[in-house]
Amino acid sequence: MLILPDFLIATPGDTPQRGWGVRVVDDVVTAVGANADLRRDFPDDEVWEAPGQVLAPGFVNAHAHLYGVLAHGLPLDKAPSGFWPFLEDFWWPLVEDRLDHEMICAATDYVCAEMLRSGVTTVYDCLEAPHSLPGCLTAQAEVVRARGIRAILSFEATERVSRENGQLGLRENADLIRSTRGSGGLVTGLMCFHTTFSCSAEFIRQAHALGRELDVLVHMHCSEGVHEPEYALAHFGARPLEYYDSLGVAGPRMLASQCVQLSENEIRIMAERGVRMTHMPLSNCEVGAGVAPVPELAATGVTVGLGSDGYVNDFFEVMRGAFLIHKAYRQDPRVMPAGQVFHMATEGGARALGLEKIGRLAPGWQADLQLIDLDLPTPPEPHNLYDQLVLWRSHVHVRAVWVAGALRVRDGVVLGADFGALRARTHESAKRLWSL
Repeated sequence: MLILPDFLIATPGDTPQRGWGVRVVDDVVTAVGANADLRRDFPDDEVWEAPGQVLAPGFVNAHAHLYGVLAHGLPLDKAPSGFWPFLEDFWWPLVEDRLDHEMICAATDYVCAEMLRSGVTTVYDCLEAPHSLPGCLTAQAEVVRARGIRAILSFEATERVSRENGQLGLRENADLIRSTRGSGGLVTGLMCFHTTFSCSAEFIRQAHALGRELDVLVHMHCSEGVHEPEYALAHFGARPLEYYDSLGVAGPRMLASQCVQLSENEIRIMAERGVRMTHMPLSNCEVGAGVAPVPELAATGVTVGLGSDGYVNDFFEVMRGAFLIHKAYRQDPRVMPAGQVFHMATEGGARALGLEKIGRLAPGWQADLQLIDLDLPTPPEPHNLYDQLVLWRSHVHVRAVWVAGALRVRDGVVLGADFGALRARTHESAKRLWSL
């Protein structure tokens, strides 16, 4: 099939090409070029005409908590006063500790459909639901497969409930990694634990050893607020990244999310050790965590992806947050240009997750792509296209989405998704969660 738009973003961050498109065969892109050349070279191919649209790689949501949608609007006597109260008084007891398989599956199905609608073709999800073990990832994987999105799933193992529960969490990850590796498909796994303040040194080393054994990345939340650096300094005499480095686990297999409260030395460690990072600009604001030093990390060569954190799942809004917040915080409009943000939302996220041939439209790369409407008040041009997309588009402007060459969204409608039924199921799970 030939997809022929007005503009093509083949390599995110590079100048878009006017009048270029792609050829897709099965699940891969096989040719990229001018629309006229593609028509001439492949005259027998089906043609998807896309006037007034831009063809781009699908977004990679490099960090999500799909179950988080159930917490939207949860009744509270008062808002948490900081990041630690957010965890201790709200998120753990009122959300994560109450989750069961049905709640997880209902939220997963709704949010996956919601993400497809906004051009997300890949998601990495962190599930922490200690009382849903074992089997929660298996149940979640079935839902994700049926929805047709590419997904990396993990359980955020922690010893905060008990040592035994922590071991169940690590085993849940290992079992999913092994089962998906054997079966193939769009669902895979990685190793995951929570933080330095909820996991012992022995547990952290064990998680990384399992990651090496299974040849996968190891994910953890890192310095999301001031609590973890203060805890690490008080208990280990070092900040979190310094502590991980002393344990011998800081390296290219390490995927650290959030990374808001970092020192200059920690930025140096991440750059020198090849630690990967995922950035959640909007949720960092919600919990009052601060603004992550993403421009500094990117300048030192750290691979940075972008994530929703399960907060706002329209990925255009997430990009807009990354584009605007750092400019305001650093009082510099040159920081985080739109092309860099778009790269973080696509190929940067794929690289952060260790995914190969995803996030770019080039021969031999996966056919994960989206068409975005360009009916804008001012003319889209190669020099302004990234700014136009980041500032003036949202999920309602996504016209079509393909995952591994399979059409998942047509004319803005998620195929096979009854949002009324999905919403009703999610409402029922939310009400039950809130009433426990």
